[in-house]
Amino acid sequence: MYRRVVKRLLDIVLSVIALPFVGLVLLVLAPLIYREDKGPVFYNAPRVGKGGRSFTMYKLRSMRVNAPDLKMPDGSTYNGADDPRQTRIGALMRKTSLDELPQVLNVLKGDMSLIGPRPDLAEEVALYEGDEARKLEVRPGISGYAQVYGRNAIAWRDRLALDGYYVEHQSFALDVRIFFKTFAVVFSQEGVYVEASTEEDASRAAHSTKENNDV
Repeated sequence: MYRRVVKRLLDIVLSVIALPFVGLVLLVLAPLIYREDKGPVFYNAPRVGKGGRSFTMYKLRSMRVNAPDLKMPDGSTYNGADDPRQTRIGALMRKTSLDELPQVLNVLKGDMSLIGPRPDLAEEVALYEGDEARKLEVRPGISGYAQVYGRNAIAWRDRLALDGYYVEHQSFALDVRIFFKTFAVVFSQEGVYVEASTEEDASRAAHSTKENNDV
């Protein structure tokens, strides 16, 4: 009952309540994003949701226009503190997760939930192994179990394992715990970026890719 009906009703009610706050934040950030490099305010990110269905995830743009796609050795998207693709306002938005606020609209549309596994790119979904695809059994979330217990500081497959745990143990009590812990994690800025050693691996991988392309 909770998973099929109550959770969706809570998503709608809480998203409607959050809309005025989200609108106010957008009014402040939109001019700052545009002024920095005259690019678009929003980044419409293609993602894979429940049942493997593709959808457009709304974000505030935190990277420079036409930024290259950098990957970690495990195939996941690179997210390091020294990422040269970030704009100055983008770095601030990432640290505070303000760039994710437009996803409230995705929740209202039914593409996402407030709480659930973070959605992956199609090329990342293609790398799933074993039971990792179970995360596609539920709507992806703005925040989730892996985000409050590791975020980007843990390896991508470890995050997938936590997503699988969430799918298996999803409940009202667990969602409430994740909801409130999300605020603590955001304010403390825990796990925003990958660990230093992992960043070095990603930098080497990106450098190697460039060398191979130059040959």
